[in-house]
Amino acid sequence: MNGKEYTENNILKNEVEDDVVDPWNVVSKSETGVDYDKLLKRFGSSRIDSELLERFAIVTGKPNHHFLRRGIFFSHRDMNSILNNFESGKPFYLYTGRGPSSSSMHLGHLIPFIFCKWLQDVFNVPLIIQLTDDEKSLWKDIDIEEANKLAYENARDIIAVGFDVEKTFIFSDLEYIGQCPNFYKNMVRIQKCVTFNQVKGIFGFGDSDVIGKISFPAVQATPCLSTSFPHIFENKKIPCLIPCAIDQDPYFRMTRDVAPRIGFQKPALLHSVFFPALQGPKTKMSASDPNSTIFLNDTPKQLKNKINKHAFSGGRTTIEEHRQFGGNCDIDVSYQYLKFFLEDDEKLEQIRKDYSSGALLTGELKKILIETLTPILQQHQERRNKVTDQVLKQFMTPRKLNYNL
Repeated sequence: MNGKEYTENNILKNEVEDDVVDPWNVVSKSETGVDYDKLLKRFGSSRIDSELLERFAIVTGKPNHHFLRRGIFFSHRDMNSILNNFESGKPFYLYTGRGPSSSSMHLGHLIPFIFCKWLQDVFNVPLIIQLTDDEKSLWKDIDIEEANKLAYENARDIIAVGFDVEKTFIFSDLEYIGQCPNFYKNMVRIQKCVTFNQVKGIFGFGDSDVIGKISFPAVQATPCLSTSFPHIFENKKIPCLIPCAIDQDPYFRMTRDVAPRIGFQKPALLHSVFFPALQGPKTKMSASDPNSTIFLNDTPKQLKNKINKHAFSGGRTTIEEHRQFGGNCDIDVSYQYLKFFLEDDEKLEQIRKDYSSGALLTGELKKILIETLTPILQQHQERRNKVTDQVLKQFMTPRKLNYNL
């Protein structure tokens, strides 16, 4: 590697003011969470500005998704090139992924998939979803068979978002790589371009890490190359757009350096902010701590109890103080969750004003969040229950998608 992107790769962990951001850890000691301005500068990506938002709406002919309007997806690499392609009638495809570590996904895991669903609809393009069950077996105390089983469970949650089966392919690394020689060939092409020193510099691997970890970044990079999916794209080289949380960017900075060297266009990216844990941005959501987040299989009672008992409050110590000085929406988890899941901009702004002024109390804000999330979870669970083994097989069978190259 050489040039600007390799220089950016040399420092992955943003330890300025104790922020640590990598594909496996997000830690901030600030009450408001990660400093995204510093992260943008360190990673070298571009902020999604008003000009790009305007162009998004013009090119798609649709109102921008509230994730874009509210800065939830806030950063990009080469999004203008994707819009250029779309305007010119040239194809591209979407790629995102999920590392299955529990049988149920949580609310935060939904963010890239909700956004991919919107992108798939407005651009009418194929979507590739990689389930990195191999990664989870390497990083966590999960055997291969269990990791593969969790991949299938997570696929049911993903399908329940509402993707078009005729334009969506979901695959497990542990299964698909062995079935597709083209995928493996592209993996090796990428592996040949990245040295051990470089991958250590990018991801912080140490001498005691198993060799599977060291080789894994090439696995996550390979779906960026369209020829890895000959049943969809034949042998044509089609540009790729990756919506993901910004902690996954190191994989694709590496990929963007390698791609031109093996005859492919650099993948474009759209980055989201992090979804906070219930206890606030200083803590990390964990499948081992069920009170740190809201799982998609939580009951209405569990949802209500978690929010009332564990959602970090930006309110004051007493009602009198809160009425006088108001609450802090920047640190209040209930308000932050509403930014993700309450689609009505006017209602959200009124909630912000009322809570900041003290007119709305913390308990009342939590009640609004409970009333917002309960139907979302119930509807998701209903859709998931309709994902039969046959539907699952349809999404995960390599096949020609309904898409004209």
